Order: sequence, then structure tokens, then C-alpha cells
Amino acid sequence: MKAKRVLLLGVGLIAAFVLWTFLIMSVDVQYVGQRGTAIGFAEFNIWFHGLTGVSMLLYTVTDWPGLVPIAVCMCFSVMGLVQLIKRRSLFKVDLDILLLGIYYILVILAYLIFEMIPINYRPILIDVFLEASYPSSTTLLVLSVMPTLILQIKRRSKRKTVKNAVCAFAVVFSVFMVVGRLISGVHWATDIIGSILLSFGLFELYHAVVLYTDKRKENGI
Repeated sequence: MKAKRVLLLGVGLIAAFVLWTFLIMSVDVQYVGQRGTAIGFAEFNIWFHGLTGVSMLLYTVTDWPGLVPIAVCMCFSVMGLVQLIKRRSLFKVDLDILLLGIYYILVILAYLIFEMIPINYRPILIDVFLEASYPSSTTLLVLSVMPTLILQIKRRSKRKTVKNAVCAFAVVFSVFMVVGRLISGVHWATDIIGSILLSFGLFELYHAVVLYTDKRKENGI
């Protein structure tokens, strides 16, 4: 069953994220970060950071487009609100849209948790402030939201050209943002990897629940 495979993939990615986080906190930890903060996988992170250097231009270029996934979230929120107003019942709103709202809340909670419990700090100061860096919030936002755009456009659009255009945009945009964030030097490489594992893990869990609800609907349950 596809839903089961997707669920196992999601669980596996979340487990990999938990393991990765544990390793960052315990493997090659050195106090060589800004203001003497600890860094896991220190030799690798320092080597990669030295390789890419720091580009504040690239940081800015990948910062403002972070509003794109927020706009996507708002579009789906408006869609759900319109359905709620027209159908006059929360239970008549499309279930995948309701689940999407819950999913976005979980993504926000994940971000807030790691803001409150920092694992790593950025390799550079941002406006003289030391900011939490793990997992990369921009990467988490982009890779959590853009796959939902692909999934929803495939489910809702009947026009192949629209599907292909939106999917291509989502993929290119996501790759640009993640690679740009990685080589801008404002995060440790391990922060980006952690975000990739967490965001795809959360998305696949959402995807699995949608597939399960579709199956139940087909079976008249």
C-alpha cells in the first residue's frame, strides 16, 4: 500500500533527524563558534564553512524569497476559509486542507522548539546578535511548504500545463533556496542537513495521512 510506504518513509526521516540531532550534540563537539559556542561535527563544519566563506549578498537574496512559502500558506488558508464560509461547517471543508492547516502548525511548533532550545548557533553574528541556527529555519520553511504546493496542485488542477509549471517552479525555487542558504555561510552545513531531514519527514507524514483518508473515503468509511 502506497500510504504505508509513505508513512514508513516519513517515520524513517524523522528518526534520522532525531539521530542526526543527537550526533550533532555528541560527535566532535568543539567550542569554536561565535563567542565560544559549541559546534558538533566541528572539523567538517569548519572545513565546509572555510570552503564557502560568507556572502551576505547571497544571504539577503535567499532571505526575502522566504516570503514565498508564507504566501503559499496564506493561499491555502484563504481556500479553507472560503470553503468554511460557503459550506457553513468546519467538517465540510476539504479534509486535506484541514490536515494541511494542522501540518503547518506542527512546522511552526518545530521551529519554535528549536528557537527556545538552541542546538547550534550561526557561524556569524547577524546584526551583532547570536542567533540559533539548527535546523535552518529558511530551509525548514521552504522544504516543508513547497512540497505541499506540488501535492495540492497535482490533486486539484486538471490542466497538465499548470501542474507542470507549478511543480517546476516549486522544485527550482526549493533547490535555489537550499543551495543558496548552504553556500551563503550563514549556517553550518549540518544545520541544513538537519532541516532537510526534518522538513521532508514532516511532509511525508502529512502525505501519508492524506493518502489514508483518501483510501477511507474510497472505501466509504
